[in-house]
Amino acid sequence: MFDIIGWAIFGLIAGAIARLLHPGRDPMNWLWTMVLGIGGSLLGGWVGSQFHVQNEGVMKWALAIGGSILLLVLYHLATGRRAAVDNTAATSDDYKKAVFDDLSRGPNG
Repeated sequence: MFDIIGWAIFGLIAGAIARLLHPGRDPMNWLWTMVLGIGGSLLGGWVGSQFHVQNEGVMKWALAIGGSILLLVLYHLATGRRAAVDNTAATSDDYKKAVFDDLSRGPNG
């Protein structure tokens, strides 16, 4: 039971750090941030094992955060609908409007 709680807390922290380091808009709640961190930990651990990297201590955090950032990049590549439709990059006004829309919907969005 405590292992599951440990994974959840580790995933939440790693996912939150990855979202802070990754540029762009990542509209997800704390549960999806936790899932992102756990998935990033699994992906980062697998990539690290392919390069024979020790998955201990600080390197465990680095691999989890790196894996989470990689998942965010893949997510943005898969869901980049606007750029694929009209070949224009989103402007800062688009991001401001999107953030305001997220905030106006409230926490249950």
